[in-house]
Amino acid sequence: MFNSIFKIIYFIELVLITAVRSIGTAKCKNLKTELDRSSTPDTILLALNGVGMLVPIFYVFSSWFDFADYSLPAWLSWFGVALFALAAVLLHLTHRALGRSWTPTLGLREDHKLVTNGIFKYIRHPMYAAHILWAIAQPLILTNWIAGFSFLIPQILQYWFRVGDEEKMMLEGFGEEYKVYMGKTGRIIPRIGNK
Repeated sequence: MFNSIFKIIYFIELVLITAVRSIGTAKCKNLKTELDRSSTPDTILLALNGVGMLVPIFYVFSSWFDFADYSLPAWLSWFGVALFALAAVLLHLTHRALGRSWTPTLGLREDHKLVTNGIFKYIRHPMYAAHILWAIAQPLILTNWIAGFSFLIPQILQYWFRVGDEEKMMLEGFGEEYKVYMGKTGRIIPRIGNK
């Protein structure tokens, strides 16, 4: 139940980040994917991430998981709120730069262009960075062992197993251009001294 200011704030931020994702996704609706590297493990990881995003809703609106609550200092929960807000901004910047080039699965669109502008000027995988920030923020805001960590574990697994495959796909699709781009940017953290 809404028995905590942090549950209310989390829900508001969840609605905000869902709106950002929905707007970004709408731009790509009905676009064909030319190169598709989806796999069963990737689909399973996407499903686990979806579950990890839904579990907190049950926590916010019910008392089902209250037995697994823990406590943190309020300042740490406020830090989580700030991280979640940063994740929403980063996700917005990512979708804005990607435009119609975004795919929810490992794939490249027809006439796909390598995006190196906007947030992509600094990091190659800002969407993963946004999701990892969100996943770290969640257990700080929702101080519950189940709801708090439900997104963190699948997100780490997805990053671990997917980013390498995604970079191989990008090298296959863009060759030397992507190799040069890799040399200028960090994966999810901007490179210090980047020119």
